[in-house]
Amino acid sequence: MEVIHTVAELRKYLQGVPNNVFVPTMGNLHDGHLRLVEEAAPRGACTVVSIFVNRLQFGPHEDFDRYPRTLRDDCDKLESIGVDVVFAPDEAELYPQPQQYVVNPGPIEDILEGAVRPGHFRGVATVVLKLFNMVQPKAAVFGKKDYQQCLVLKNMVQQLASPVEIILAETVRADDGLALSSRNQYLSATERAEAPRLYRVLCELKDALHRGTHSYATLEAEAMTELARHGWKPDYITVRRQSDLLPPSEEDRSLVILAAARLGAPRLLDNVELQLNS
Repeated sequence: MEVIHTVAELRKYLQGVPNNVFVPTMGNLHDGHLRLVEEAAPRGACTVVSIFVNRLQFGPHEDFDRYPRTLRDDCDKLESIGVDVVFAPDEAELYPQPQQYVVNPGPIEDILEGAVRPGHFRGVATVVLKLFNMVQPKAAVFGKKDYQQCLVLKNMVQQLASPVEIILAETVRADDGLALSSRNQYLSATERAEAPRLYRVLCELKDALHRGTHSYATLEAEAMTELARHGWKPDYITVRRQSDLLPPSEEDRSLVILAAARLGAPRLLDNVELQLNS
């Protein structure tokens, strides 16, 4: 496995293996990340994983400085599953000048996660496009846990005519249902025992929709009340259309329930998709 730190080295190496598949990460890898790599590996001759904590997608009071940097351990995990290249640039390498040219994702940037974290998706889209230009993959794999991010990036490659295929992998969960996330390690033991409730609440809401209940606002309010009753501070639990994350009409069948809530200091995201019968 090659560990590469500069764009020049990366381009030189990849000249000989253009058929590559890419998994962008911020490091501090867990089994969810490794599942993305396993999804990518059969799709190309070379698997590239980037590790870079991207300042542009963090707000001024978020955890950029505290975000765990575990490059050596991450590389050991990636080598054990057959990754070909780890691209681990520092900030000066990826942003040699202040980043004045950015990707504006449009209206989707201002709803849900974008409303809670202004500028977040602009930072995500900008760094991913830069990484695509550096790695030049034929495909890139992202996890559905960050559902709105996936839609932002799918729209980006479509509207900017990028040749990169976006592959979406299912959310990886612990045995008790908690979606795997690097920020789960911030949970105390008591909070970790409580954390699976978020997924259970989403599944209960999904079951209600399958039973034919269509009072979305009532179901959303009940779900948020259930979390709050157990010490959570929910930002939102909402039923949206899968296609654009706008509120659904009675005719919409392909839906997703999205949630973001704090449990103590950590903020957890989750979602479940559903297909209603006609």
